[in-house]
Amino acid sequence: MKKIRYFYNTHTLRYEKVVTPLRVKLLRVFAFIATAIVTAVLIVLIAFQYIQSPNEKRLNQQNEDLLDQYTLMQQQVQQLQQKVGELEKRDNNVYRAIFESSPIPDSARLNEMAKNKEIKLVTGMTEVQLVKSMTRQLNDLTLRVAYQSKSYNDIDEMVKNKQKLIAAIPSIQPVSNKDLTRIASGFGSRIDPIYKSRHFHAGLDFTAPVGTPIYATADDVIKEAGFSTGGFGNHVLINHGYGYETLYGHMYRVKATVGQVVKRGEVIGYVGSSGKSTGPHCHYEVHRSGIPVDPVYYFYNDLSPEQFDRILKIAGAQNQSFD
Repeated sequence: MKKIRYFYNTHTLRYEKVVTPLRVKLLRVFAFIATAIVTAVLIVLIAFQYIQSPNEKRLNQQNEDLLDQYTLMQQQVQQLQQKVGELEKRDNNVYRAIFESSPIPDSARLNEMAKNKEIKLVTGMTEVQLVKSMTRQLNDLTLRVAYQSKSYNDIDEMVKNKQKLIAAIPSIQPVSNKDLTRIASGFGSRIDPIYKSRHFHAGLDFTAPVGTPIYATADDVIKEAGFSTGGFGNHVLINHGYGYETLYGHMYRVKATVGQVVKRGEVIGYVGSSGKSTGPHCHYEVHRSGIPVDPVYYFYNDLSPEQFDRILKIAGAQNQSFD
């Protein structure tokens, strides 16, 4: 039974029933509902901070499984990268060194390799980011393996053409020099015979009488033959392949012609003093990959160890060049 409340009316001097206006009742109902809603929302928010929903639990479990799989795949990728790196190192430092071939630069194996992300950063990745990261690393490995496969194919061709390779490497002196007395100036800084100042001498000078035969020091094709205004006078340039070229300058007469295929030991011209020269001699250069190298290290076919040691000392003398 609802309790009836009264109040004393001082104007009428009587007790009268307390009547609550409809507006107040509605406000009280609205306040109650609003309070209930706010309380419920707060309870839900607090609960979600400590209690995961079923969907969140499922997503977290999937994320943990993906992280475990990624960690395992990352370890496998690192093992593959290590093995590929060992193959690349062996390729550059062993196989290609045997054939005196330039190593393949990393930029050729892979133009741009992305840096590996640390495992601690994986926790912040989405599933899409994980897939992209693994795809990128696998693509990197694929490119490296492809270039390595091509390198081994090249080496296989080198093995097949080993005889040709050996024949293409300069290995004898360009003029007959049995008593080792014809080297007048060596490779390196020498005094210029005309300007009397030091300059870089890119080859060896072999003195000999005019008309002494000059021999090709390795097989292959004549690239240049004739007179040069650059100072070498009558000269011959042979392209031996595999990055090797040899130059023979200051000839009295050139015997070879452009495009002619020559063999090691074949006469290509005769000693003279044409061009910028102060006396009859053969200026001889060896180029590897376009860079002049000391020819004295390419006489191993016709010298004994004792003769080679002697010729090293002769070529190393700091004297004046003939050109």
